[in-house]
Amino acid sequence: MKTTRIMWIENKGNDGLVGPARIGRVTFSKSGKSVHYRGRELLTLSGTGFKSNYVDVETGEHFWISGCRKDGRDALYNTDVEIDDDVREEYWTEIRKMPENVHVSAFRAQGKCR
Repeated sequence: MKTTRIMWIENKGNDGLVGPARIGRVTFSKSGKSVHYRGRELLTLSGTGFKSNYVDVETGEHFWISGCRKDGRDALYNTDVEIDDDVREEYWTEIRKMPENVHVSAFRAQGKCR
């Protein structure tokens, strides 16, 4: 069985510092060198990316992918984030411990660097 996890997935484009983000379930490859999300294969940059840690093997777009923080401070800079429907309840109840927000599917994330 392949390992999956709810993750922060921010599309940095080809050279951007900030981009639209999603919270969704990724599937890890056996080797751990790539993740799969919504039909994309994202290969690790192994520490060579600038404000990114994965690259889409087809488009060359860069992504920042990380585990979701309990405090919601996942973004480096303020950005809009959407939560995939299939993980929304688990995100708000298990990760954020805010079950009153299970209806929230999008929000503006406050960045660490504002």
